[in-house]
Amino acid sequence: MKLLDGKEVKLKMLDDLKKDVDALDCKLGLTVIQVGEDSASTVYVGQKNKMASNMGFNFNHVKLSENVTEEEILTLINKLNNDDMVDGILVQMPIPHHLDAKKIQNAISPYKDVDGLTDINMGKLSHNVPSLVPCTPMGIVDLLDYYQIDIEGKNVVIVGRSDLVGKPLAALMINRNATVTLCHSKTKDLRHYTKNADILVAALGKAKTFKKEDIKEGSIIIDVGINRLEDGKLYGDVDFDDVKDRVSYITPVPGGVGQMTVAELGYNTYKAHMLRCNNK
Repeated sequence: MKLLDGKEVKLKMLDDLKKDVDALDCKLGLTVIQVGEDSASTVYVGQKNKMASNMGFNFNHVKLSENVTEEEILTLINKLNNDDMVDGILVQMPIPHHLDAKKIQNAISPYKDVDGLTDINMGKLSHNVPSLVPCTPMGIVDLLDYYQIDIEGKNVVIVGRSDLVGKPLAALMINRNATVTLCHSKTKDLRHYTKNADILVAALGKAKTFKKEDIKEGSIIIDVGINRLEDGKLYGDVDFDDVKDRVSYITPVPGGVGQMTVAELGYNTYKAHMLRCNNK
């Protein structure tokens, strides 16, 4: 069993990216909009701020009241869309229920959509056209590439069909000539699919769901889950200790996929700048 070390790959990616960023004749700008006081969101924004600072980006953290109106957010996004100093815009999820998350995400210019969540960028991904891709799925593909794990022809099973991970990852894997099965809460006999997976991506959000009897001998496990249990520790959706002797590669939690997500945001900010320049 070999660990797929997200931290190692992140540092290498950002080191390479820094050279490209430093070669530009301008400073890249990244704006994160946070609505309300969600504690997990504050931690995630802090990680993004640290990455942006290390990369030399101009980082702007806009904190809005939980009671902000949709119109106020849309006005702000429109202003940022038209600001040439801003290369990337993202709205930190979750946002309060009185706001329409899809409408707000789609208000962001597709050229500044560093989360890759607008309908336009999702459509481009589906059609395998160059676009900004959601950070976590792209991070998974780059992690596999770094360890020279071939995706083509592999039987890939993804458990979880979210817009953030499952659906875009399925498109990325199909674009790389994998055979993809996308499972979810309504899937019958889930084990039938997971036991036949060459690459199993667990993005269910339930700690230690998958045991050794659920997986194929020698398979590759990508654990997207981050679950904090009563002991205060973080666990993935896969029972690491139970499966580690059965798999060929596995991502640790923490230190795996989550590390890659931050790196991809840095890369997407640079890519957004280049796409916008090329479109002018």
